[in-house]
Amino acid sequence: MRHDKLERELYLLQLLTENRTYTVERLCEKVGISRRNLYYYLEFFRDSGFKVYKHGNCYCIDRNSPFFNKVIERISITEEEAVLIRRLLEKAGQGDVLADNLTKKLERFYDFDIINNDELREQKVYNIGVLYDAIKLKRQVIIHGYASPHSRTTKDRLVEPFRLMNNNNEVRCYEPSSKLNKTFKVSRMQEAELLDSEWAFEDRHREMYTDIFMFSGEEQMPVSMLLGQLSYNVLKEEYPAAEAYITADKDGRQRLDMPVCSYAGIGRFVLGLFDDIKVLGDDGFIAYLDAKVRDMADIVAGRERKRSGVG
Repeated sequence: MRHDKLERELYLLQLLTENRTYTVERLCEKVGISRRNLYYYLEFFRDSGFKVYKHGNCYCIDRNSPFFNKVIERISITEEEAVLIRRLLEKAGQGDVLADNLTKKLERFYDFDIINNDELREQKVYNIGVLYDAIKLKRQVIIHGYASPHSRTTKDRLVEPFRLMNNNNEVRCYEPSSKLNKTFKVSRMQEAELLDSEWAFEDRHREMYTDIFMFSGEEQMPVSMLLGQLSYNVLKEEYPAAEAYITADKDGRQRLDMPVCSYAGIGRFVLGLFDDIKVLGDDGFIAYLDAKVRDMADIVAGRERKRSGVG
């Protein structure tokens, strides 16, 4: 039926978005299609305006594809709308838990000190325009007077911007002087200046990813495991986004294949339900768990020695 085919297409589109771990074989297995059909879908996505490219042995779809940008434009809240919503929430009065929570969410994405200041707001809009042009034209930028809370300095930065993030409040850049990829807040820039010089370090540009456990990093590591009913239910309830990485396996268990930015979040989950989970990989994650178990055993042994008066 047509709705079944559409469901497969949407699921494949979801898996391909910034994919770094699923090979052609794994994609076919998860979606339930042949390699021939997969390549047909990839060509269909390209013809539909999606940016399809290959990363290692994995096919990916860039989240900056025109289709995604149009969707974001339709559903995102403008700064004017954010200001109005905040004012309405303030009228709800202090002590209203729901209003307080909504206000905190808004403040997480919008800098109201800038939004309510016409001069600062105009400068921010100008800077975003410069950064957008730099990304589109692959040009370098000087960020004048960037105030860094970490170094407690205000100075100019030569950067190569390659991704606007967080509703255009942040920009991901490569900084040649430090040889690092950094995320800069637009609100901390006095002025962005577009240069004639093109990107010189594109091969060093690195995205910043955030996994479902809210750990961030430039690299993603694949983890695989079989979940029993208890661990499967807990994972779905605490981290609903994990559902996209779960497929049914034999013996009534569920298989989880998921990229993470740190072993800490997934490790906490596995160690808490270790008797209901069988870890399949990767080798780095298995080594991380082994080290954690040894550390815990040493701590317990130390406590036992203190309790018994030995050592």
